[in-house]
Amino acid sequence: MTENMSERIPDGEVRALLRVLDGQRRHVLGILDGLDAEALRRPVLPSGWHCLGLVQHLALDVERFWFRAVLAGDPEIIHGLTSGDEAWNVAPEVPAADVLNAYRQEAELSDAVITATPADAALAWWPHDLFGEPHLHNLRDVLLHVITETACHAGHLDAARELIDGRRWLVLT
Repeated sequence: MTENMSERIPDGEVRALLRVLDGQRRHVLGILDGLDAEALRRPVLPSGWHCLGLVQHLALDVERFWFRAVLAGDPEIIHGLTSGDEAWNVAPEVPAADVLNAYRQEAELSDAVITATPADAALAWWPHDLFGEPHLHNLRDVLLHVITETACHAGHLDAARELIDGRRWLVLT
């Protein structure tokens, strides 16, 4: 009997890493809870990025790119995202809720790839023409990278939120 990829149970290491990643994802969304659409689009740093753009970056350049394109081998889903800056730009007519929901959806799609992939599975695709040789080599490496990037951006959102309305996110566990 062959194992169906959708029914694969990840090993303990992958489950632990996925729990940590999920905690960072919840932090990203939690720190933004209660902000209206105007506040989500308000740049508070000189670079001009805003919270909604950062969430879209996490959805497209992080979750979608690393899990569905690089690990699952579907580079077509990132068509049009070549410089990395496109994801940060949220069109004015796009509702904030759509961007937040897209992040949630990308996380769910990523989880499906993660749970179907062994920790030592090699990358299925890599854009050598854009980035040269890959610095990550398997699911484990990608998970650690995405956890780090998501946590870093959660910290950026913490600072942005405090500048917007003074709210601070304290994680005790």
